[in-house]
Amino acid sequence: MTIQPDVPMRQRVEEYISNLQDEIVSALEKLDPNAPPFKRDSWLRAQGGRGQSCVFAVPAPPPGVAPQETVLEKGGVNISVVHGMLPPPAIKQMRADHSSIPDIQSSVPFFAAGISLVIHPRNPHAPTVHANYRYFEITQPATEEEQAAGKPGKLIAWWFGGGCDLTPSYLYEEDAQHFHRTIKDACDPHGAAVYPAFKKWCDEYFFIPHRGEARGIGGIFFDDLSDEPHKRFAADGSDARPKTPEEIFAFVKAAGDAFVPSYVPILERRIRTPSTEHERRWQLLRRGRYVEFNLIYDRGTKFGLMTPGARIESILMSLPETARWEYMSELGTDPESREGKLIEVLKTPREWV
Repeated sequence: MTIQPDVPMRQRVEEYISNLQDEIVSALEKLDPNAPPFKRDSWLRAQGGRGQSCVFAVPAPPPGVAPQETVLEKGGVNISVVHGMLPPPAIKQMRADHSSIPDIQSSVPFFAAGISLVIHPRNPHAPTVHANYRYFEITQPATEEEQAAGKPGKLIAWWFGGGCDLTPSYLYEEDAQHFHRTIKDACDPHGAAVYPAFKKWCDEYFFIPHRGEARGIGGIFFDDLSDEPHKRFAADGSDARPKTPEEIFAFVKAAGDAFVPSYVPILERRIRTPSTEHERRWQLLRRGRYVEFNLIYDRGTKFGLMTPGARIESILMSLPETARWEYMSELGTDPESREGKLIEVLKTPREWV
Protein backbone atom coordinates (compact mmCIF):
# COMPACT_ATOMS: atom_id res chain seq x y z
CA MET A 1 0.00 0.00 0.00
CA THR A 2 1.44 3.34 -1.09
CA ILE A 3 1.04 5.98 1.63
CA GLN A 4 0.96 9.67 0.68
CA PRO A 5 0.88 11.46 4.06
CA ASP A 6 1.62 14.88 2.52
CA VAL A 7 -1.24 14.69 0.01
CA PRO A 8 -4.68 15.56 1.47
CA MET A 9 -7.21 12.73 1.36
CA ARG A 10 -9.64 14.89 -0.60
CA GLN A 11 -7.09 15.27 -3.40
CA ARG A 12 -6.26 11.57 -3.45
CA VAL A 13 -9.94 10.61 -3.63
CA GLU A 14 -10.54 13.08 -6.46
CA GLU A 15 -7.65 11.61 -8.46
CA TYR A 16 -8.80 8.05 -7.82
CA ILE A 17 -12.43 8.50 -8.85
CA SER A 18 -11.40 10.38 -12.00
CA ASN A 19 -9.15 7.51 -13.06
CA LEU A 20 -11.76 4.90 -12.12
CA GLN A 21 -14.40 6.69 -14.19
CA ASP A 22 -12.13 6.57 -17.25
CA GLU A 23 -11.39 2.88 -16.70
CA ILE A 24 -15.06 1.88 -16.34
CA VAL A 25 -16.30 3.93 -19.30
CA SER A 26 -13.52 2.56 -21.52
CA ALA A 27 -14.34 -1.03 -20.54
CA LEU A 28 -18.03 -0.52 -21.35
CA GLU A 29 -17.33 1.21 -24.67
CA LYS A 30 -15.07 -1.65 -25.79
CA LEU A 31 -17.98 -4.07 -25.37
CA ASP A 32 -19.92 -2.40 -28.18
CA PRO A 33 -17.59 -0.45 -30.50
CA ASN A 34 -20.37 0.27 -33.00
CA ALA A 35 -22.56 1.98 -30.41
CA PRO A 36 -22.48 5.72 -29.78
CA PRO A 37 -19.78 6.63 -27.25
CA PHE A 38 -20.67 7.81 -23.77
CA LYS A 39 -21.42 11.53 -23.74
CA ARG A 40 -18.86 13.22 -21.52
CA ASP A 41 -20.42 16.27 -19.88
CA SER A 42 -18.22 18.35 -17.58
CA TRP A 43 -19.94 20.85 -15.30
CA LEU A 44 -19.23 23.41 -12.60
CA ARG A 45 -21.24 23.97 -9.43
CA ALA A 46 -21.92 27.62 -8.72
CA GLN A 47 -21.66 27.05 -4.96
CA GLY A 48 -18.27 25.33 -5.36
CA GLY A 49 -16.95 22.26 -7.11
CA ARG A 50 -17.12 20.37 -10.37
CA GLY A 51 -18.09 17.08 -11.90
CA GLN A 52 -18.24 15.01 -15.02
CA SER A 53 -21.23 12.94 -16.14
CA CYS A 54 -20.50 10.18 -18.66
CA VAL A 55 -23.90 9.11 -19.97
CA PHE A 56 -24.90 6.50 -22.53
CA ALA A 57 -28.15 6.79 -24.46
CA VAL A 58 -29.16 5.98 -28.03
CA PRO A 59 -30.59 9.01 -29.87
CA ALA A 60 -34.22 8.65 -30.88
CA PRO A 61 -34.38 7.64 -34.57
CA PRO A 62 -36.43 9.51 -37.19
CA PRO A 63 -40.01 8.31 -37.74
CA GLY A 64 -40.14 4.96 -39.51
CA VAL A 65 -36.52 4.11 -38.74
CA ALA A 66 -35.72 1.26 -36.37
CA PRO A 67 -33.64 2.22 -33.33
CA GLN A 68 -30.02 1.11 -33.25
CA GLU A 69 -29.47 -2.17 -31.42
CA THR A 70 -26.88 -1.65 -28.71
CA VAL A 71 -25.60 -3.65 -25.75
CA LEU A 72 -26.55 -0.90 -23.31
CA GLU A 73 -29.93 0.80 -23.28
CA LYS A 74 -28.99 3.51 -20.80
CA GLY A 75 -26.12 4.06 -18.44
CA GLY A 76 -24.17 6.65 -16.56
CA VAL A 77 -20.83 6.85 -14.77
CA ASN A 78 -20.68 10.14 -12.88
CA ILE A 79 -18.17 11.82 -10.61
CA SER A 80 -18.66 14.92 -8.49
CA VAL A 81 -16.22 16.89 -6.35
CA VAL A 82 -18.11 19.59 -4.46
CA HIS A 83 -17.54 21.89 -1.50
CA GLY A 84 -19.33 24.68 0.30
CA MET A 85 -21.06 25.44 3.58
CA LEU A 86 -23.27 22.91 5.34
CA PRO A 87 -26.13 24.58 7.25
CA PRO A 88 -27.30 23.31 10.68
CA PRO A 89 -30.51 21.64 9.35
CA ALA A 90 -28.44 19.57 6.91
CA ILE A 91 -25.99 18.68 9.67
CA LYS A 92 -28.86 17.56 11.90
CA GLN A 93 -30.27 15.37 9.13
CA MET A 94 -26.89 13.79 8.43
CA ARG A 95 -26.21 13.09 12.11
CA ALA A 96 -29.05 10.52 12.05
CA ASP A 97 -26.99 8.35 9.71
CA HIS A 98 -23.45 9.43 10.59
CA SER A 99 -22.46 8.98 14.21
CA SER A 100 -19.09 10.66 13.68
CA ILE A 101 -20.68 14.12 13.25
CA PRO A 102 -20.82 16.16 16.48
CA ASP A 103 -23.77 18.41 17.36
CA ILE A 104 -22.92 21.61 15.47
CA GLN A 105 -25.11 24.71 15.69
CA SER A 106 -23.54 26.81 12.92
CA SER A 107 -22.76 26.33 9.23
CA VAL A 108 -19.42 24.66 8.57
CA PRO A 109 -17.36 23.93 5.44
CA PHE A 110 -17.81 20.54 3.80
CA PHE A 111 -16.18 18.58 1.01
CA ALA A 112 -17.63 15.61 -0.84
CA ALA A 113 -16.25 13.54 -3.69
CA GLY A 114 -17.67 10.41 -5.20
CA ILE A 115 -18.31 8.21 -8.19
CA SER A 116 -21.77 6.84 -8.90
CA LEU A 117 -22.83 4.58 -11.74
CA VAL A 118 -25.86 2.67 -13.00
CA ILE A 119 -25.85 0.49 -16.12
CA HIS A 120 -29.10 -0.73 -17.72
CA PRO A 121 -28.36 -3.26 -20.50
CA ARG A 122 -30.85 -3.85 -23.30
CA ASN A 123 -31.02 -7.65 -23.11
CA PRO A 124 -33.43 -8.94 -20.41
CA HIS A 125 -30.89 -11.63 -19.48
CA ALA A 126 -28.15 -9.08 -18.73
CA PRO A 127 -28.44 -7.59 -15.23
CA THR A 128 -28.55 -3.96 -14.22
CA VAL A 129 -25.70 -2.90 -11.94
CA HIS A 130 -25.14 -0.01 -9.54
CA ALA A 131 -22.00 1.15 -7.73
CA ASN A 132 -21.11 4.17 -5.65
CA TYR A 133 -18.00 5.13 -3.68
CA ARG A 134 -17.71 8.45 -1.87
CA TYR A 135 -15.74 10.47 0.66
CA PHE A 136 -17.15 13.23 2.88
CA GLU A 137 -15.53 15.58 5.36
CA ILE A 138 -16.59 18.48 7.54
CA THR A 139 -14.01 21.02 8.73
CA GLN A 140 -13.75 24.07 10.88
CA PRO A 141 -13.60 27.38 8.99
CA ALA A 142 -10.05 27.89 7.72
CA THR A 143 -7.83 30.33 9.60
CA GLU A 144 -6.15 33.17 7.77
CA GLU A 145 -2.93 31.16 7.67
CA GLU A 146 -4.72 28.12 6.25
CA GLN A 147 -6.50 30.24 3.67
CA ALA A 148 -3.21 31.82 2.60
CA ALA A 149 -1.71 28.35 2.20
CA GLY A 150 -4.75 27.09 0.27
CA LYS A 151 -5.55 24.53 2.95
CA PRO A 152 -8.91 23.62 4.49
CA GLY A 153 -9.67 24.08 8.18
CA LYS A 154 -9.15 21.45 10.85
CA LEU A 155 -11.11 18.23 10.31
CA ILE A 156 -14.25 17.81 12.42
CA ALA A 157 -15.50 14.56 10.92
CA TRP A 158 -14.84 12.37 7.87
CA TRP A 159 -16.04 9.09 6.46
CA PHE A 160 -16.22 6.86 3.42
CA GLY A 161 -19.30 5.14 2.07
CA GLY A 162 -20.37 3.16 -0.94
CA GLY A 163 -20.97 -0.28 -2.35
CA CYS A 164 -22.17 -2.12 -5.42
CA ASP A 165 -25.12 -4.37 -6.17
CA LEU A 166 -26.53 -6.47 -9.00
CA THR A 167 -30.16 -6.38 -10.21
CA PRO A 168 -31.03 -9.18 -12.65
CA SER A 169 -34.39 -9.73 -14.29
CA TYR A 170 -33.57 -13.43 -14.72
CA LEU A 171 -31.51 -15.31 -12.18
CA TYR A 172 -28.33 -17.03 -13.30
CA GLU A 173 -26.74 -18.50 -10.21
CA GLU A 174 -23.28 -18.57 -11.79
CA ASP A 175 -23.54 -14.81 -12.40
CA ALA A 176 -24.57 -14.13 -8.81
CA GLN A 177 -21.71 -16.29 -7.54
CA HIS A 178 -19.17 -14.59 -9.79
CA PHE A 179 -20.30 -11.10 -8.76
CA HIS A 180 -20.23 -11.84 -5.04
CA ARG A 181 -17.02 -13.86 -5.17
CA THR A 182 -15.16 -11.06 -6.97
CA ILE A 183 -16.35 -8.52 -4.40
CA LYS A 184 -15.54 -10.82 -1.49
CA ASP A 185 -12.04 -11.41 -2.85
CA ALA A 186 -11.56 -7.63 -2.92
CA CYS A 187 -12.87 -7.24 0.65
CA ASP A 188 -11.11 -10.14 2.39
CA PRO A 189 -7.56 -8.70 2.47
CA HIS A 190 -8.99 -5.76 4.44
CA GLY A 191 -10.55 -7.80 7.22
CA ALA A 192 -12.52 -11.01 7.59
CA ALA A 193 -15.50 -9.10 9.03
CA VAL A 194 -15.87 -6.72 6.06
CA TYR A 195 -17.71 -8.75 3.41
CA PRO A 196 -20.19 -10.49 5.77
CA ALA A 197 -21.11 -7.20 7.48
CA PHE A 198 -21.46 -5.18 4.30
CA LYS A 199 -23.25 -7.96 2.38
CA LYS A 200 -25.87 -8.14 5.13
CA TRP A 201 -26.19 -4.34 5.15
CA CYS A 202 -26.70 -4.36 1.38
CA ASP A 203 -29.51 -6.92 1.65
CA GLU A 204 -31.19 -4.74 4.26
CA TYR A 205 -30.67 -1.40 2.51
CA PHE A 206 -31.83 -2.29 -1.02
CA PHE A 207 -35.18 -3.58 0.20
CA ILE A 208 -38.56 -2.28 -1.00
CA PRO A 209 -40.85 -2.44 2.08
CA HIS A 210 -44.13 -1.86 0.24
CA ARG A 211 -43.31 -4.78 -2.10
CA GLY A 212 -41.75 -7.04 0.53
CA GLU A 213 -38.81 -7.81 -1.72
CA ALA A 214 -35.26 -6.68 -2.43
CA ARG A 215 -34.38 -4.56 -5.44
CA GLY A 216 -31.82 -7.13 -6.57
CA ILE A 217 -29.48 -9.88 -5.37
CA GLY A 218 -27.21 -7.58 -3.40
CA GLY A 219 -23.49 -7.05 -3.15
CA ILE A 220 -22.04 -4.78 -0.48
CA PHE A 221 -23.18 -1.52 1.09
CA PHE A 222 -21.45 0.60 3.76
CA ASP A 223 -21.55 4.11 5.15
CA ASP A 224 -20.00 6.21 7.92
CA LEU A 225 -16.77 4.19 7.72
CA SER A 226 -14.09 6.07 9.65
CA ASP A 227 -11.71 5.54 12.57
CA GLU A 228 -14.65 5.81 14.99
CA PRO A 229 -16.44 2.71 16.38
CA HIS A 230 -18.95 1.42 13.86
CA LYS A 231 -22.39 -0.04 14.55
CA ARG A 232 -21.85 -2.86 12.05
CA PHE A 233 -18.78 -4.18 13.86
CA ALA A 234 -18.08 -5.40 17.39
CA ALA A 235 -18.14 -2.58 19.93
CA ASP A 236 -14.90 -3.77 21.50
CA GLY A 237 -13.03 -3.35 18.22
CA SER A 238 -12.23 -7.05 17.92
CA ASP A 239 -13.63 -7.40 14.38
CA ALA A 240 -10.99 -7.43 11.66
CA ARG A 241 -11.76 -4.39 9.53
CA PRO A 242 -9.97 -1.27 8.19
CA LYS A 243 -9.76 1.47 10.80
CA THR A 244 -7.24 4.14 9.81
CA PRO A 245 -7.74 6.58 6.93
CA GLU A 246 -5.05 4.77 4.93
CA GLU A 247 -6.60 1.36 5.55
CA ILE A 248 -10.12 2.50 4.69
CA PHE A 249 -9.02 4.28 1.52
CA ALA A 250 -7.12 1.15 0.45
CA PHE A 251 -10.29 -0.90 0.98
CA VAL A 252 -12.43 1.56 -0.99
CA LYS A 253 -9.95 1.48 -3.88
CA ALA A 254 -9.94 -2.33 -3.85
CA ALA A 255 -13.74 -2.37 -3.98
CA GLY A 256 -13.83 0.22 -6.77
CA ASP A 257 -11.17 -1.63 -8.76
CA ALA A 258 -13.26 -4.82 -8.48
CA PHE A 259 -16.18 -3.31 -10.41
CA VAL A 260 -15.01 -4.09 -13.95
CA PRO A 261 -13.97 -7.71 -13.26
CA SER A 262 -17.13 -8.34 -11.21
CA TYR A 263 -19.58 -7.10 -13.87
CA VAL A 264 -18.15 -6.96 -17.38
CA PRO A 265 -17.66 -10.75 -17.71
CA ILE A 266 -21.36 -11.23 -16.79
CA LEU A 267 -22.37 -8.68 -19.40
CA GLU A 268 -20.22 -10.42 -22.02
CA ARG A 269 -21.94 -13.73 -21.25
CA ARG A 270 -25.51 -12.43 -21.47
CA ILE A 271 -25.68 -9.69 -24.09
CA ARG A 272 -26.28 -12.11 -26.98
CA THR A 273 -28.72 -14.44 -25.21
CA PRO A 274 -31.88 -14.78 -27.34
CA SER A 275 -34.86 -13.08 -25.68
CA THR A 276 -38.61 -12.83 -26.19
CA GLU A 277 -41.27 -10.14 -25.85
CA HIS A 278 -42.43 -11.92 -22.68
CA GLU A 279 -38.95 -11.55 -21.18
CA ARG A 280 -38.76 -7.90 -22.22
CA ARG A 281 -42.10 -7.27 -20.51
CA TRP A 282 -40.75 -8.80 -17.27
CA GLN A 283 -37.56 -6.77 -17.54
CA LEU A 284 -39.59 -3.55 -17.75
CA LEU A 285 -41.69 -4.57 -14.73
CA ARG A 286 -38.51 -5.15 -12.73
CA ARG A 287 -37.24 -1.75 -13.83
CA GLY A 288 -40.44 -0.30 -12.40
CA ARG A 289 -39.38 -1.72 -9.04
CA TYR A 290 -35.97 -0.10 -9.54
CA VAL A 291 -37.64 3.28 -10.02
CA GLU A 292 -39.80 2.78 -6.92
CA PHE A 293 -36.80 2.13 -4.70
CA ASN A 294 -34.69 4.96 -6.07
CA LEU A 295 -37.37 7.65 -5.80
CA ILE A 296 -38.99 6.56 -2.53
CA TYR A 297 -36.25 5.08 -0.37
CA ASP A 298 -32.74 5.77 -1.65
CA ARG A 299 -31.00 8.14 0.78
CA GLY A 300 -28.56 9.45 -1.81
CA THR A 301 -31.32 10.37 -4.27
CA LYS A 302 -33.40 12.11 -1.60
CA PHE A 303 -30.41 13.99 -0.18
CA GLY A 304 -29.35 15.07 -3.66
CA LEU A 305 -32.80 16.36 -4.57
CA MET A 306 -32.88 18.47 -1.40
CA THR A 307 -29.38 19.91 -1.83
CA PRO A 308 -29.26 23.54 -3.06
CA GLY A 309 -27.57 23.77 -6.45
CA ALA A 310 -27.87 20.02 -7.04
CA ARG A 311 -27.53 18.80 -10.61
CA ILE A 312 -30.88 17.07 -11.08
CA GLU A 313 -30.01 15.49 -14.44
CA SER A 314 -27.06 13.68 -12.85
CA ILE A 315 -29.06 12.60 -9.78
CA LEU A 316 -31.83 11.06 -11.91
CA MET A 317 -29.32 9.42 -14.27
CA SER A 318 -29.91 6.18 -12.34
CA LEU A 319 -33.45 5.78 -13.67
CA PRO A 320 -33.99 3.45 -16.66
CA GLU A 321 -35.03 4.86 -20.01
CA THR A 322 -38.15 2.64 -20.07
CA ALA A 323 -40.11 0.97 -17.25
CA ARG A 324 -43.53 -0.64 -16.86
CA TRP A 325 -46.24 -1.00 -14.25
CA GLU A 326 -49.16 -3.43 -14.57
CA TYR A 327 -52.20 -3.71 -12.34
CA MET A 328 -52.07 -7.06 -10.51
CA SER A 329 -49.63 -8.55 -13.00
CA GLU A 330 -49.53 -12.34 -13.10
CA LEU A 331 -45.83 -12.40 -13.94
CA GLY A 332 -43.74 -13.68 -11.03
CA THR A 333 -46.67 -15.30 -9.20
CA ASP A 334 -45.90 -18.86 -10.41
CA PRO A 335 -43.09 -20.14 -8.15
CA GLU A 336 -42.01 -22.66 -10.80
CA SER A 337 -41.52 -20.00 -13.51
CA ARG A 338 -38.20 -18.28 -14.10
CA GLU A 339 -39.78 -15.05 -12.96
CA GLY A 340 -41.06 -16.75 -9.79
CA LYS A 341 -37.62 -18.16 -9.02
CA LEU A 342 -36.18 -14.64 -9.08
CA ILE A 343 -38.91 -13.39 -6.75
CA GLU A 344 -38.11 -16.18 -4.30
CA VAL A 345 -34.50 -14.98 -4.05
CA LEU A 346 -35.59 -11.33 -3.75
CA LYS A 347 -37.85 -12.19 -0.82
CA THR A 348 -35.29 -14.45 0.90
CA PRO A 349 -31.70 -13.21 0.35
CA ARG A 350 -29.18 -15.96 -0.24
CA GLU A 351 -25.51 -16.41 0.64
CA TRP A 352 -23.81 -16.68 -2.75
CA VAL A 353 -20.25 -17.43 -1.59
